[in-house]
Amino acid sequence: MVARAPKKLGKKNAAKKNPAKKAGKPAARLKKFSTAKSQLAGPLSLDIRKPRVLIVEARYYEDIADALFEGAKAAIEASDFEYDRIDVPGALEIPAAIRFAMNRTGSKAYDGYVALGCVIRGETTHYDIVTNESARGLQQLALDFQLAIGNGILTVENEDQAWDRARTDRQNKGGDAALACVAMIGLKQLFAL
Repeated sequence: MVARAPKKLGKKNAAKKNPAKKAGKPAARLKKFSTAKSQLAGPLSLDIRKPRVLIVEARYYEDIADALFEGAKAAIEASDFEYDRIDVPGALEIPAAIRFAMNRTGSKAYDGYVALGCVIRGETTHYDIVTNESARGLQQLALDFQLAIGNGILTVENEDQAWDRARTDRQNKGGDAALACVAMIGLKQLFAL
């Protein structure tokens, strides 16, 4: 990226370009930032990296996890973000994996996280514990550490409901979770200014 100094206008042309200055009012200062296709105006030079997201998958139901991942991957790539993908044994391990990943710094740091998995109700209360505690763990991380997290852990009654939510041509909850993460990264950056 090349930094360029703004062109200086002569006194005669300055009034034409900025009517506020002619009327004796101070002109508003605008900063111009570049995109990949434009040049940076002013003496500012930025080193911008693409946002990086970590996708954490519970692989207990592998086929469903793969379908959730396909939706998340498409949404992240469409947002022009980079991503890494790791897996954990089940939904309860997802918050811990995200907490471990927070230790990365610098250019390897993650800007957001996408939690993917599926919990299907069984005959015992284990379902309630897994669904409640995995959601609580993700929410606690988001609040305590100001993390951008998209929760794509499905909590369903049966496998048919899981497939309906996981498939990219149906409800695409993996894609929804990735888009939620992308939106929260943007919101976090907005309030960091």
